[in-house]
Amino acid sequence: MNREERLIRENIIAKCRWMNASGLNQGTSGNISARYKDRMLITPSATPYDSMKPEMIASMPLEGDYGSWEGPLKPSTEWRFHLDIMRGRPDVGGVVHTHSTYATVLAIARKPIPACHYMMAAFGGTDIRCAGYARFGTAELSELALEALEGRNGCLLANHGMIAVGASLEKAMWLAVELETIARQYYLSLALGQPHILGDAEIAETSQGFSTYGLQEPKAKAAKPAKATAKARAAARSKPEKKRSSKR
Repeated sequence: MNREERLIRENIIAKCRWMNASGLNQGTSGNISARYKDRMLITPSATPYDSMKPEMIASMPLEGDYGSWEGPLKPSTEWRFHLDIMRGRPDVGGVVHTHSTYATVLAIARKPIPACHYMMAAFGGTDIRCAGYARFGTAELSELALEALEGRNGCLLANHGMIAVGASLEKAMWLAVELETIARQYYLSLALGQPHILGDAEIAETSQGFSTYGLQEPKAKAAKPAKATAKARAAARSKPEKKRSSKR
């Protein structure tokens, strides 16, 4: 294992511990994967995050022998949708699956999330779809998840939880937090009555604004005056001073 791969493995474990500490997940119900070259690194099955070591992360080929893995422990039981997402979407570098409370509540009610907040634009469309139900770890669940994720960076899984994907593991985790936040906001707005939903044009406008979201142009540095050359300084010193006039 080289240094680059080890850092990715350590990052996966750190993200797992953070999502439990933050309340985004509970126990070992969630799972995380990250792309590394032509392989997928994924959390092992039924392993407490606090005792997880980099060597325990399972490694799976993205092409070739489907479902094969390397490592001392079996990969997460949800390896299928992680692997199928990465195989089908080269733009995805990280996948986060959690059983976060509000996203799961809406998934239990089988309620997709409409554009109740402008941050919906971060997910690539005007809604978060809810995939149909299938038992965890099955090929059927993977197919349903892929369908719900078409053109999107997140989805709900009926009576199960949620998935967030991103170009990097950091982006995927950020979107997982955003998805749970929107789910909570939508749930609470439903309690007040009928929430106002943003239109397609408003989400499209936000999407355009996201092209530079989180990016800042470096401040332009003031031009420094050119330094005088040694020859110019010597010439200035040898030039006779102009006498001051005695007239007042």
